[in-house]
Amino acid sequence: MPHDDPADNHEGVAFARRALGGSLDGGMSKRAIVKFGIVTAALAVAAWLVVADVFITPEHLPETMSAAAPQRCVAIFVVCVALWLTNLLPPAATGLLAIALLPLLNVLPEREAFRLFGNEAVFFMLGVFLLAGATIATGLSKRVTLLALQRFDQSPNRLVAGVTLSAAFLSLWMPEHAVAAMIYPIIVEITNTLKLERGSPYAKKLFLALAWGAIIGGVGTFLGGARAPLAISLLKQEHPDQTISFLGWMTAAMPIVVIMSAIAVMMLRVRVANNITDIKAATRMLDERVKRLGPMAPAERRLTALGIITIVLWITVGHAVGVSTIAILSAVMLFALRIVDWRGVQTYVNWGVLVMYGGAVALGFALSETHALAFLVNQAVSPETPRFVILLALVATAMILTEGISNSAAVAILLPIGYSLGTATGLDPITVTLAVTIPAGLTFLLPVSSPPNAISFAAGHYSIREVVQIGWPMTVLAFVTIVSVIVVWWGWALGMKIF
Repeated sequence: MPHDDPADNHEGVAFARRALGGSLDGGMSKRAIVKFGIVTAALAVAAWLVVADVFITPEHLPETMSAAAPQRCVAIFVVCVALWLTNLLPPAATGLLAIALLPLLNVLPEREAFRLFGNEAVFFMLGVFLLAGATIATGLSKRVTLLALQRFDQSPNRLVAGVTLSAAFLSLWMPEHAVAAMIYPIIVEITNTLKLERGSPYAKKLFLALAWGAIIGGVGTFLGGARAPLAISLLKQEHPDQTISFLGWMTAAMPIVVIMSAIAVMMLRVRVANNITDIKAATRMLDERVKRLGPMAPAERRLTALGIITIVLWITVGHAVGVSTIAILSAVMLFALRIVDWRGVQTYVNWGVLVMYGGAVALGFALSETHALAFLVNQAVSPETPRFVILLALVATAMILTEGISNSAAVAILLPIGYSLGTATGLDPITVTLAVTIPAGLTFLLPVSSPPNAISFAAGHYSIREVVQIGWPMTVLAFVTIVSVIVVWWGWALGMKIF
């Protein structure tokens, strides 16, 4: 069933693409000078590491690997970190650079480096992107969103809560940028129906509810964003005998989603004033839009059944069969069941994220094989350092770093370091993976930090300064919530060794 207005969701998807590509990161000359300075310094350090006498000498180096490989791998890591931090190159281009430099500097054989590009995380996200694109292309996403919001249209505060909770719930099952893209035009229509002027407090509430809800729900499963599949792939590269199942991730993350969703609703009610008391016009508009949808089309019904079956398989047999295999088979079924055609759905695939994945996983594998970061960490960190202190540092660093760069890049940078810290201090790698990846998804301040923030900011109802002033308590409370869940839920209920 086609959209009532196909341009609606394409506009949101365009905002998401620009956010993922970093084009909203501005172009002030001073900022550009700082970026060039950081990258120039990184290149200088990398060049010195390449030509200097070998001093990074980890034990257990594979016999086929040259003695200089660990040091050169660190050089590549330094360059990629600088480029991901500054976004001087698109994240995807940096991923390609990593793959090219690994064989060029004789860290990995060419065949090995390029083989890693086709890892399971890439294909899992490809399947998820196609499934999410199908929900938008068929109009199922609009139907679900309108029906959900219609349940919350009795009062201004209830509608804001409905936007928050609907976005959070949907982001459990599809990428958060797709959720933001599909809800965005409906929120625009609500603000237009209510005749809200630019900068209206209630408009701020609605668009912040969209951003915060999508962000919070996005950390609850593998499906909400690029972070989790990338993290699982890096975990397998570093510790082949360790993994996290779909259900296991949900078990660890859902308490954070529930608590932060409640906090977001409360914070929007307290921190942003209401300037309207009557939303009857929006209620009539939502009722009319639901009526215009008509009955579900056959493609929507088939997609609903396929989506439910896919989620059940991820939860029940994903650990045994592989979530990537299930995702790809489900994507194939989209076309076998004539739900969508390739031309209609390929525009919803963020190919740049997939390319970045390949480079990040290849670099992570090289850092693991060479034991380069583990060697440096062992020189700098005492094995007596309390595990809980390491966890707090990882959580705080992930939350700070991801406000300035994409959260996938933050995971690619921090996880290899976190695994080395874990090895040095006896911290379980699964705990490290969760303690980096979940906080890296909870970004409530800057538009550049995540696609939902960028999409909502693009509506033009608040400035960066305003969202920082409104949202900084969310960041503080997110840190407190994560630490509390680590201590109470992960440590006590799930039995993870955090002390």
